[in-house]
Amino acid sequence: MIGILLNDERFEQDIRELLMAFYPGRTFCHEAEPEMEFSVEGVWNEDRSVLRLGFSGEEPVTIEAVPDQRVETKNRIKRRFYEMLTARTQRTLPWGSLTGIRPTKIAMTKLDEGWEPQTIFRHMKECYECSDEKAALSVEIACRERELLSSIDYTDGYSLYVGIPFCPTTCLYCSFTSYPISQWKDKISDYFTALFRELDYIAAKKRGCTLNTVYFGGGTPTSLPAEDLDRLLAKVRGTFDFTSVREFTVEAGRPDSITEEKLRVLKRYGVTRISINPQTMKQATLDLIGRRHTVQEVKDKFWLARSLGFDNINMDLICGLPEEDLDDLRDTMEQVRELAPDSVTVHSLAIKRAARLNTMKEVYRDLKITNTQEMIDLTAACARGMGLEPYYLYRQKNMAGNFENVGYAAPGKACLYNILIMEERQTIIGCGAGTSTKRVFAGESRIERVENVKNVEQYIARIDEMIARKESLL
Repeated sequence: MIGILLNDERFEQDIRELLMAFYPGRTFCHEAEPEMEFSVEGVWNEDRSVLRLGFSGEEPVTIEAVPDQRVETKNRIKRRFYEMLTARTQRTLPWGSLTGIRPTKIAMTKLDEGWEPQTIFRHMKECYECSDEKAALSVEIACRERELLSSIDYTDGYSLYVGIPFCPTTCLYCSFTSYPISQWKDKISDYFTALFRELDYIAAKKRGCTLNTVYFGGGTPTSLPAEDLDRLLAKVRGTFDFTSVREFTVEAGRPDSITEEKLRVLKRYGVTRISINPQTMKQATLDLIGRRHTVQEVKDKFWLARSLGFDNINMDLICGLPEEDLDDLRDTMEQVRELAPDSVTVHSLAIKRAARLNTMKEVYRDLKITNTQEMIDLTAACARGMGLEPYYLYRQKNMAGNFENVGYAAPGKACLYNILIMEERQTIIGCGAGTSTKRVFAGESRIERVENVKNVEQYIARIDEMIARKESLL
């Protein structure tokens, strides 16, 4: 247990997030406790212009606030605290003092302000103490994102996310809103009734606006029976104007949810991009994490989709899965290379609060989780060797190794929706249980959000409230 003892709560979250990065898995307290390993103690002076920050039993450092500039003050505190933690642990972090989930947003903003890429690279290193590799990756991706989004309508355009919160089973690491489809088949009709009301409302509200991207996620949309998938796609295509839609993605993520009939349904309604996600090509790991399909099934479903004409297939992989090492990852990358997908998204395992890996620690505490820079470098080299370029990046809390998730794509195959949701350049409207709507006020540097309830039964019962929440936002 680590104590965070501050006389002012400002910047407490930033201090805690850096501690979490250096001391993963620790808990925190805000009063002196006998069980504490150590404490971080911070005292602001009366006018809050100077912070004295230090570790228990050590001489504190003095950090001056920047008058009327909260962001710069925050960066100054985080940078100095990062240096203190580095000295204490004799470790550095690949992303330095950056703890946010959108590092490329910093680089994108600087590009918009007219900064040159090399200047942004130096800024990422000097202001946040990022490693050369991460600073360079941020700038490279930001430049590519800016080009890919150059024709997107930020002012009158929007994107649509449709959430299908059902899966064949729940994976060991998963914290998304998802329910076993086998237990919810009798509720799908009720769910559709509520979802279709919400879709009708959005279509009417956004009539005359430009719909740029459509994304079906979850859960696993293809866990729905083929006839329900057909009904859902028919509803969306019949309700929204697809004239300006640049991409239409459906996550067919779990190979055990894919059938030829379902793929033909997707094709019939003009789906342009799908995901078939193995996460790993090691059968023992698939069994351990609760993915009830085989490695061969991944390959069979991939080739089935190819044979039906799908020419933009993504595959998700995870670095740091329990009991996997560099050789396991190398074998996975080699098997994926032989399939030659159009994009690969490489995730670093993040153990979220609601995942079984966290809620059932006593069961899984002996599992070995390893993620290293060498493993990240291996995936990057393999992806680039396949002709795939990094096009978007994001981070999550509690990531193994404090690394990142990176999407790699062949030219012309990048997912615009993925970039838009990370860079927060366009309004994205989420429909369905557990979805989020984010309204971007173009030119105002302002973003407002509303959430739908996660529980399916609550979503069905409270659909009028979900629509009213959107009415107040839109």
